[in-house]
Amino acid sequence: MRLVRVAVPVPGLDLLTYSVPPSVHVPPGARVIVPLGRRLLTGVVVDSPEPASTRAVPASVEIRPVVRVLDREAFLPPEVLRLALWAAEYYLAGPGEAVAAALPPRASARGEPHLSLTDLAETRCGDDDEVQAAVLRALAGGRPAPQRLVVARVRKALADGGDLWGETSGEGASRAQLPRAKIEHAISRLEKAGVLTRAHDVAPRASAFKIVKIATPTETTVNGVANARLGPKQREACRLLTGRPEGLPVASLAQQGVARETLRRLEQLGFMHFVERREERDPFSVDEEAASVSAAASTMAIELTDEQRMVLNHLDSQVSRGGFAVTLLHGVTGSGKTHVYVRLTDHARRRGRQVLILVPEIALTPAIALLFRRVFGDRVAVQHSGLSDGERHDQWHRIRRGEIDVVVGTRSAVFAPLTKLGLVIVDEEHDSSYKQEDSPRYHGRDVAIVRARDAGALVVLGSATPAMETFENARRGRYHLLTMSHRVLDRPLAAVRIVNMREEYAERGPDVVLSRALETALSERLARGEQGMILLNRRGYAPTVFCRQCGHALECPHCSVTLTLHVRVARARCHYCDHTMRVPKACPTCGGLLLEYAGIGTERVEQEIGTRFPGVRVARVDRDTMTRRGALVDVLRRFGRHELDVLVGTQMIAKGHDFPAVTLVGVISADVGLGLADFRAAERTFQLLTQVAGRAGRGDQAGEAIIQTLFPEHYSIELASRQDYLAFFEHEVAFRRKLCYPPHVALINVVVRAKSLGEALRDANDLIIGLGSDRRRFRVLGPAVAPLERLRGQHRVQFFLKGTERHAMRDAVRAALAARPDLGRRATVDVDPWSML
Repeated sequence: MRLVRVAVPVPGLDLLTYSVPPSVHVPPGARVIVPLGRRLLTGVVVDSPEPASTRAVPASVEIRPVVRVLDREAFLPPEVLRLALWAAEYYLAGPGEAVAAALPPRASARGEPHLSLTDLAETRCGDDDEVQAAVLRALAGGRPAPQRLVVARVRKALADGGDLWGETSGEGASRAQLPRAKIEHAISRLEKAGVLTRAHDVAPRASAFKIVKIATPTETTVNGVANARLGPKQREACRLLTGRPEGLPVASLAQQGVARETLRRLEQLGFMHFVERREERDPFSVDEEAASVSAAASTMAIELTDEQRMVLNHLDSQVSRGGFAVTLLHGVTGSGKTHVYVRLTDHARRRGRQVLILVPEIALTPAIALLFRRVFGDRVAVQHSGLSDGERHDQWHRIRRGEIDVVVGTRSAVFAPLTKLGLVIVDEEHDSSYKQEDSPRYHGRDVAIVRARDAGALVVLGSATPAMETFENARRGRYHLLTMSHRVLDRPLAAVRIVNMREEYAERGPDVVLSRALETALSERLARGEQGMILLNRRGYAPTVFCRQCGHALECPHCSVTLTLHVRVARARCHYCDHTMRVPKACPTCGGLLLEYAGIGTERVEQEIGTRFPGVRVARVDRDTMTRRGALVDVLRRFGRHELDVLVGTQMIAKGHDFPAVTLVGVISADVGLGLADFRAAERTFQLLTQVAGRAGRGDQAGEAIIQTLFPEHYSIELASRQDYLAFFEHEVAFRRKLCYPPHVALINVVVRAKSLGEALRDANDLIIGLGSDRRRFRVLGPAVAPLERLRGQHRVQFFLKGTERHAMRDAVRAALAARPDLGRRATVDVDPWSML
């Protein structure tokens, strides 16, 4: 017997040990089917324990065997497996969770337990236990049956109030909700009594590749149709196949009126035969013009500016030297960073190295992917969650087979199975979208740097507004710093005006949406046939519905937030748990009829523009409108063709897009994020305002940005209006230094959830005690009620570890959680958190 350690996709679970026969070779990275409790799961082999470890296993410990080995060779490349395990260790996640994040869709085989009766079943026919008796009746046919099917039969039979043959006793209503666990407990008791057996059965693994059935002509089709006695449909099918030796898909023939029965008859007569062909699902096969909504020109003949040429020469020399290095490319919006990326990618490919390009948003992926596709052809793959499972599966396997030189994707693409990685580009590296909010809570930028370090590759971090941590690393010499301070063709940055909305409200009332300055500027641009973009980082029509009589606001029953009004669907919705309700006609607290709305959302801005400018072509881009696949690409395509005049949206429109006709950008409620209980609030506000202002004036016409705010004197807004990143960094880094926040220290955020606030506080205190008494290496802040105190029906308490020794902090949290394993599912650990809520 030989042992292997396997990562299984269960949250918080460590590596598990299983046995395989000595003759079976299972390399690290291979997938295996293993039993876990009463389930069968697909895991990935990590390694084989040392012989000394094997001898140390107590004889009383049962080591279960692997049910099936799915791969004779490594399915995950060694470098990707190492990266996933590093992410699991660093971010305090289960190794199976991290490895699962590196696998493509449809990589798991299905398996389930089957039940069958033994000879002892005859002695239990009159079983007094109603549930056990129903289980026996469900298996009475003698053939093994899947456990899930048996459970379903039992639930139905007992819900009907009688036996499996439909005889009812009138008690069905009280039994309709029989818990599944109770039935499974009855099955377990019968198994222990020897009345039934449970065998793990693994269904044959269906191929995840798309197989297309092709009708192919034969010699008879070409030479014998004229003299054959064929019906009209058969002759039509032969006509369609004539001259097509490669054949036609059966589905295509069906669309032309040729039924499968017709084709089967022609096969019997020898006029054709069927073949199966694997067809790859290509995400680029859609209308490429639609996908190129905001792509820059793709030709390699574009003349570079002096700044671009200087940066490219420096980066190219790093690629030529080889070895690991990190460079921050700090370029203002519109300085042409993407053209540098394209040229640098070409240089890396010519040296036989592969390139990984990360972008923060799915919305940016089609444009940049198509740009690289135009230059480098079909050697470009794309990876992001916006693709169908089939498309992601096929793209992943093309990368794995070595058919791809360039991969473009969002944060999950950091695990793409590239084996000759030489260049990693992280565009808009400051963006919070790189941080995964679910376990494993990794940061795509930081994992990309670790991957490049292991591969000996160059990392280029590009941004007009670098993250504080990134710029601090560049200032301290850990990263190289390259600067591009001028726009292409020396176009000026957009002129920025700040509007004090306190004055607007004092003069025009509290319901103002568009200030006079913004309304006038938009009117002038529309009259000249130019375009505008309006940003408000808040969805819905209004964030609060309240009663004027008693002050009560509609709140989510599960979360500590007010419900957001959505007028178009006439609902109030929670944006955290998605609870919805109709807006009542009267206050549910006092019965008052004066319900009012407070605040502004993108839906109201869209309505206001339509009212102020009749006939204007306006579209809204937020999570409420972009639900259909391809909807965002379609809207951006229409805007790029000037089929729309104004684009209203959340931060989805604030970065990466290049629309030459946009000469005006308006920001509604620029300070909407400043009130959050988050030390990054000012940084996010500065970045968002600078990025969105950079969308204006990217063509021949000068651009302008108008920022509406209640706090025009706030340094993040004032410095964003000047687009002065260095001044903002110096101001912000001094603030962080005084309060001991990143980038000067590291943070770990631990959130404990419970049914009551008192229970959550007690559990959080227990974890803090479990951190140990040696607090010289880090400080603990809290516990305290989380800013979002209740979420999805659970109360939340958090505490922070703050220090400079991440390893010691992680070890302390790991030990505290090990002492309270019951909190594994109720405690969330976020290393290097990006959100404090």
